[in-house]
Amino acid sequence: MDDHPETSRNRSKRKRSKNETEERTSDASEEVEEREDDFEEARPKSKRNRAAKHATSAAVLNPDQSLIDVIKGNGTQIPQVVKLWVERYEKDPKLAMVELLTMLFEACGAKYRIKEELLDETDVDDVVVALVNLARSGEVEDHQGSKRKDFKNFKDNIISFWDSLVTECQNGPLFDKTLFDKCMDYIIALSCTPPRVYRQVASLTGLQLVTSFITVAKALGVQRETTQRQLNAEKKKRTEGPRLESLNKRLSATHDKILVLEDMMRKIFTGLFVHRYRDIDPNIRTSCIEYLGVWILSYPSLFLQDLYLKYLGWTLNDKNAGVRKASVLALQKLYDVDDNVPTLGLFSERFSNRMIELADDIDVSVAVYAIGLVKQLLRHQLLPDDDLGPLYDLLIDDPAEVRRAIGELVYDHLIAQKFNSSQSSSRGSDDGSSEVHLSRMLQILREFSADPILCMYVIDDVWEYMKAMKDWKCIISMLLDENPLVELTDDDATNLVRLLSASVRKAVGERIVPASDTRKQYYNKAQKEIFENNRRDITIAMMKNYPLLLRKFMADKAKVPSLVEIILHMNLGLYSLKRQENNFKNVLQLMKQAFFKHGDKEALRSCVRAIKSCSTESQGELKDYALNKLKNLEDELIDKLKSAMKEAVDGDEYSLLVNLKRLYELQLSWSVPIESLYEDIVKVLHSFRNVDDEVASFLLLNMYLHVAWKLHSIVNSETVSEASLTSLLSKRNALFEELEYFLGTPSEDKEGSKCGNQLACRVCIIFAEAWCLFRKTNFSSTKLEHLGYCPDASVLQRFWKLCEQQLNISDETEDEDTNKEYIEETNRDAVMIASAKLVVSNAVPKEYLTPEIISHFVMHGTSVAEIVKHLITVIKKNDDFPHIFLEALKRAYDRHLVDLSRSDDESVTSKSFLECKDLAARLSGTFVGAARNKHRSDILKIVRDGIEYAFVEAPKQLSFLEGAVLHFVSKLPVVDILEILKDVQSRTENVNTDEDPSGWRPYHTFVDSLREKYVKNEGLPDAKERRRGGRPRKRRNIEGKRLFDEDSSSEEQDSISGSDQEDEEEKQDEEEEEEPLIHSLKSSSKLRSLKLSRENKGQRTGVSASRTSG
Repeated sequence: MDDHPETSRNRSKRKRSKNETEERTSDASEEVEEREDDFEEARPKSKRNRAAKHATSAAVLNPDQSLIDVIKGNGTQIPQVVKLWVERYEKDPKLAMVELLTMLFEACGAKYRIKEELLDETDVDDVVVALVNLARSGEVEDHQGSKRKDFKNFKDNIISFWDSLVTECQNGPLFDKTLFDKCMDYIIALSCTPPRVYRQVASLTGLQLVTSFITVAKALGVQRETTQRQLNAEKKKRTEGPRLESLNKRLSATHDKILVLEDMMRKIFTGLFVHRYRDIDPNIRTSCIEYLGVWILSYPSLFLQDLYLKYLGWTLNDKNAGVRKASVLALQKLYDVDDNVPTLGLFSERFSNRMIELADDIDVSVAVYAIGLVKQLLRHQLLPDDDLGPLYDLLIDDPAEVRRAIGELVYDHLIAQKFNSSQSSSRGSDDGSSEVHLSRMLQILREFSADPILCMYVIDDVWEYMKAMKDWKCIISMLLDENPLVELTDDDATNLVRLLSASVRKAVGERIVPASDTRKQYYNKAQKEIFENNRRDITIAMMKNYPLLLRKFMADKAKVPSLVEIILHMNLGLYSLKRQENNFKNVLQLMKQAFFKHGDKEALRSCVRAIKSCSTESQGELKDYALNKLKNLEDELIDKLKSAMKEAVDGDEYSLLVNLKRLYELQLSWSVPIESLYEDIVKVLHSFRNVDDEVASFLLLNMYLHVAWKLHSIVNSETVSEASLTSLLSKRNALFEELEYFLGTPSEDKEGSKCGNQLACRVCIIFAEAWCLFRKTNFSSTKLEHLGYCPDASVLQRFWKLCEQQLNISDETEDEDTNKEYIEETNRDAVMIASAKLVVSNAVPKEYLTPEIISHFVMHGTSVAEIVKHLITVIKKNDDFPHIFLEALKRAYDRHLVDLSRSDDESVTSKSFLECKDLAARLSGTFVGAARNKHRSDILKIVRDGIEYAFVEAPKQLSFLEGAVLHFVSKLPVVDILEILKDVQSRTENVNTDEDPSGWRPYHTFVDSLREKYVKNEGLPDAKERRRGGRPRKRRNIEGKRLFDEDSSSEEQDSISGSDQEDEEEKQDEEEEEEPLIHSLKSSSKLRSLKLSRENKGQRTGVSASRTSG
């Protein structure tokens, strides 16, 4: 115990020696920096002493350079400048203080200087009002928002300057209760002024001061703890003396300094932060929240309490995404520190619901960060599982980033169970973890078993994080029931097969869900190597087990499609390298069996793709075997079809339908030689007119595909025989003859029959595809010119009538057919696409079909409207589109007249008239912006020809003026409107419109509308005089109050206006009412002159002067 004083003294000596060494090292390093800053200037060699250092600083720094010039520069000289300024302040506080405040004002963009001798007497309010007046007069520059290269570091340099100032003053002026108190007064005052640039710079400065104060306070806190330990050690000795007294004084002084710093932090917080965190400028709000997060994290002893935390919670509801993101990120960092969690309990309880809601934020980045925040709450077990239901719905959300973030949360929380303390205990080995993870994944997929597409979304979301999905051997083992501890239900097995197939596709770089970006994906060399290695691993794992899986699930139509398609992503060359040829042959044989075992679209299509891949991607002997197997499959299918046709004679059509579907799926991929079968198909259609509609559909489809493949063969062959041409023409004509029969079928026979609707759709689509295939432009001026075909007008009209029937099918009927096979090929969208394709490809004359299609623009929902919209875009490139538009309007109006003649029901007639008006509105809406001037003559032609049509047999069709023409008139300039008005009025000069008031009412409505539009756009002479008359409006100029009166608590109560309100009765929206009081900062005399010219112009035209936000 006696050696303690000596030990303490030795420690004290070592500490003083260490401090002196550090000071010398710091001086030397500063000299090196100064030499590097201005190495081009010739100056005397620096010496390692203070006098030489000051001489070097003088050589580096320009004595005439102001503080603001240093901040505008690259920032390297800021530490030296601050050190020299502090020395000047210690010699002459007033002069240095004026220099610092001048720099603050100049950083805000205002040139203003307080006189040195009046510094103490100058009131902060007076200075701030003077600065605001400078802003009102336009004498302010925005350095922070400037795009000049000189100011690219301006914001960072301001932060660096004030941080360096606090650091340099920590052993002196920081605690003199003069320097920083006065600075804070001006900073807080400027932060509450209306000019946005003042608030931006002052807020940034004040927020950084708190951060710098925290740095000093933490250092003092460490020093206080050290002193306290030393004091406790001295007290244990129970001896009084100078040492104990010295430590007590040091402890007290350090504590007092910390209290002073905390008081300054509170002053800035209450004077600046509590107003600026809800500033109208989102950038200021964002800065406030970012800095608050830093303060709480770095100085929890003061800021980690609900008094400050609540601002982070409130700003989770901010209307700006950047502010919400800043709040979420700040909270993430707080929850990262385990020691903070107990204090955050009440805050978490209050705001956790809002954090969960933000996971579905409209801004994708906010949503992703919010999901990460929810993970933090789960990690600390601050959220019950029952609150997570809305989050799991986001697994099938549209933005991929949100889905991935939710997928990570689902994996961590539900599959890996990282946040469950009972599950997170470390295990001795990792055996069985893949089975456990896969079992938990299957539990999740049970919720989506009814919809395979949703299963794909869930798998896609979790795949990146779940290694068990790439454990091919484990998945295969579970499917083959090799693990007795894992029992799979039928739904689980189906989902596991889907998971295996989807995971295989993901592993080789394919997408398993649609992406918003439809561009082709490109991968670098490293990624391609990874995909190829994955392909190899999958193939090796599947080689011996693939036949076993196919045999086990052969009869299950839900599992076969996913299982069969796996071979598309395998490296078939490995079968030969690994001597597994027999397994390859077994797989092919099993796929052929699956093809003939199933008759539904998904299974057939998958089998066809798999067999085709085997016959093209395999090599050598295996390729020959696959081609031979494919030929056997075709022959067997043709035999089955011939047999099925004989059975159909006896009334059994099922076998025929299934085999026709198989043939259809084969013909979609390659040409099948069915020459001998083609005539039999025609005979079936001829002989059995009452054949089932679905059978008829597939008979026609196979006929069309065979004709298409024959044409493809002829077009791509070098020599064409006359016999092949004759055969093709014969088959084409037979196809058209059968299709025309169904065009002639009375619609009453098919109405109400769902299959009938599907057959009608098939007929329309096959007709359109065949006409496009054989359109004359394809073969003109070639040896195959006589193959060109164009339907005559009567056939085209019957075709469109059938299309119209399908377009007019009720939504209820279409919804009932949603789950039927091939429904995506036989709905009204497919019919409209086929019809529009005829127009775009010039396969048929445009004069009839184009207006008919466009007349249905607004009648059948958004999907059909989008198709017609794209067609209109193409049509508008042609010169005759005004005629087409008008004809379309006439067709829509004719439908209204038909309804009017057939029914007295006002609801029916008003609906058709409303459809006509909507069509006119949509068509006229295609002329916006510059297109109105570009197409002025076209619009005028539509209007004039429309008026001509309306006055045919007047007043019978006059409602066409109101229903169609009026919408196009509004797109014309005033001069044209006046001419149209005169033209329309001239048509009734010798007509007594009072004889039929109701018939002529549309005419009067149209004329009144023209007058109104003319007055609105230009004004009739008497109207102009009336608008000009009266007393001139007063200018609003609300005198500003003093900014810091005792009665004023925040900037929302200040009222300094810098803009002229031309219309006192105009109501401002809520955001404008909360806007700072100076709305407009004019940065040049040119803008001020423009303001005066706008006032004069505004009184003449009635257009309100624009306002530029501060």
